[in-house]
Amino acid sequence: MRWENQSNVSRFLLQGLPIGPEQQGVFFALFLGMYLTTVLGNLLIILLIRLDSHLHTPMYFFLSHLAFSDISFSSVTVPKTLMSMQTQDQSIPYAGCVTQMYFFILFGCLDNFLLAVMAYDRYVAVCRPLHYVTVMREELCAFLVAGSWLFSGAHALLHTVLLAQLSFCDDIPIPHFFCELTVLLKRSCSDISLNELIIFTEGGMLFILPLSSILGSYICIGTTVLRVPSTKRVLKTFSTCGSHLFVVSLYYGALAGVYFFSLSQNPSDKDIGVSVIYTVVTPMLNPFIYSLRNRDIKQAFEIFVNRFSSFKWISLNLI
Repeated sequence: MRWENQSNVSRFLLQGLPIGPEQQGVFFALFLGMYLTTVLGNLLIILLIRLDSHLHTPMYFFLSHLAFSDISFSSVTVPKTLMSMQTQDQSIPYAGCVTQMYFFILFGCLDNFLLAVMAYDRYVAVCRPLHYVTVMREELCAFLVAGSWLFSGAHALLHTVLLAQLSFCDDIPIPHFFCELTVLLKRSCSDISLNELIIFTEGGMLFILPLSSILGSYICIGTTVLRVPSTKRVLKTFSTCGSHLFVVSLYYGALAGVYFFSLSQNPSDKDIGVSVIYTVVTPMLNPFIYSLRNRDIKQAFEIFVNRFSSFKWISLNLI
C-alpha cells in the first residue's frame, strides 16, 4: 500500500501543546526531565532483572517487558515534541504521521495486555500459592507475552490500514502534539463511520477485557488477603494493590476520556492535557510504582551499585 497516494496532503502540521512562546523553555525542560526519567528508570529495571538471577521469575519477566513497552510508548511521541519545541517546526510527513500513530497504538495496547498479565500473575501468587510454580510455567509466560505482542500488532495494523484509506483536506492543522487516531479522523474529508465503529467495538473490547481482568484479579486478591487475620499482610497487600490500581485508573481513565467520550468533539486543551498523562506521566510512574518500592529490586540495585563501585575502585588502582 502506498500511503502517499491515499491522501491529498504530503504532510501534516501539528499545533503542539497549548502553551505560549514564553512557556516553551519551561515545558521543554519539564518534558525532557520526565522523558529521561522514563527511559533511565525503565532501563535500570530491565538491567537489574537481566543481571540478578534472583529476579528471573514470571513477575519480573513481565515487568521487564512492561518497562521496554513504556520506553517505546513514550519515545513514539516525546522526542518529536521536544524537537518541535526547539526548532519551531511543527510539520510531520504523512507517512511519518501514520507510522507514529501505528507504534503509538501498538505500545499503548501492549501496555494494556501486560498490565492484565501482571495482575493475573499476582492473583495466582496470592490466591493459589501452592500451584504457582505449576501454573506460571516458562512456556505459559512466553505465550502470554507473545500473545500480547501479536494482538497489539494486529490491533494497531487494523486501525492503520483503515486510516490509510481516508483522504485528508489541504491546510488543516492537527490540534495536538502527536498524530493521535481520533484527532486525525476528525480532520479527514472521507466517511469515517467504519473507523468509529471499529474504535467503539473492537477497540472497546480490547479496552474492557484487560481492565476487567485487572480489576477481577485485584478483587480476588483483596478477598483472599482479608480472610487471613494478619494486619501486616493486609496493609502490605493493599498498599501495593492501591498503588497499582492508581496507575491503572490514571491510564485507563485517560484513554477512556480521549477515545470514547470525546470522539465527536474537537480536542480541547483539557483533552491534550489528558493525553499527556497517559503518554508521558504514566510511563514515568510505572518504574516507581511497580519496581523501585519492591524489596527485591532494591536489593538487586544495592548489589549492582556495590559491584560497580568495586569495579571502579579496582580500575583506579590499576591506573
